Amino acid sequence: MNQHQKYITRCIELAKRGMGNVAPNPLVGAVLVHDDKIIGEGWHEQFGKAHAEVNCISSVLNENKKHIQYSTLYVSLEPCNHFGKTPACTELIIQSGIKKVVIGCRDENKLVNGIGVKRLIDAGIEVIENVLEENCKKLNQSFFTFHKLNRPYVIFKWAQTNDKFIAGENFEQIKISNNQVDYLMHQRRAAEAAIMVGFNTAFYDNPKLTTRNFENLKQPLRIVIDKQCKLPSTHFLLADNFPTLILNELLNKKEGEKEFVKLDFKTNWLNGLMQILFDKKIISVIIEGGRKLLQSFIESNLWDEAIIITNKEINQKNGISSPKLIYSNSRNIEVGNNVIEVIENKKQ
Repeated sequence: MNQHQKYITRCIELAKRGMGNVAPNPLVGAVLVHDDKIIGEGWHEQFGKAHAEVNCISSVLNENKKHIQYSTLYVSLEPCNHFGKTPACTELIIQSGIKKVVIGCRDENKLVNGIGVKRLIDAGIEVIENVLEENCKKLNQSFFTFHKLNRPYVIFKWAQTNDKFIAGENFEQIKISNNQVDYLMHQRRAAEAAIMVGFNTAFYDNPKLTTRNFENLKQPLRIVIDKQCKLPSTHFLLADNFPTLILNELLNKKEGEKEFVKLDFKTNWLNGLMQILFDKKIISVIIEGGRKLLQSFIESNLWDEAIIITNKEINQKNGISSPKLIYSNSRNIEVGNNVIEVIENKKQ
């Protein structure tokens, strides 16, 4: 690992600290280096607040401020050149007198892509690009998908028995994932913008769909498909105070943290769903069930990643079978009696 890679790796580590709190903005980390020593660090901590570059430069101690103009700024993502909720980071970099900037990857948001780099170069700053580019793109895969495809990054997640059943007959719940896997999945929930279930899952399982192990992070928006608005008001998704989107074919209304939005389920309803989520700036969504909902996405090839949890010790023999997903490559992680398969959709 060379020097540039070392400091971009540190940028990625810092960027991850903003996970769950910055969407729909990207995760970004930055470090300022003078004489091979880090004198400033920062990351984008919360949506609407200062970006990584601002926090990095602001963190420099008074005794080191004289070194800023002779330092190299490393940042995992191309600095922005437009005024949004905060001023353009390129202008701060220029005003700080920094003469060299090393960037992990370009920002594929059309408001930034290449424009930030050009602004820095036009100001006489040396710019080095594409250091650990794939690692930096992976960090913000949801953000890039959102801006390239005008839809959220779609993640499947389901748990199945060893013989591939996700529930018993009549939708009886089966405890499949162990406590360690539950913790990991709550961590993943906390990193994404939204989580969705169909009516049967919402009705029979009465899930909370919260990140109970990560209460310090922003809860993802909960989404339920409830065509006829039949979900009982005593169920958690309607009874608690967490934001919930109820997609239906009857009405549009807002009641506190609950929003009912009409969706035409007769033709291309998945495209309509993606448009609603795009308009709401939901950059990622986990589809947690049930089988019918998941299969609809699979048949439309409308997914980017799948997480399948299999309990090696449970055979159900009957009940509701798992969705049918055809794939060739997966990454497996064994956690006790569970196997987590992570699959990327290479056809996208």
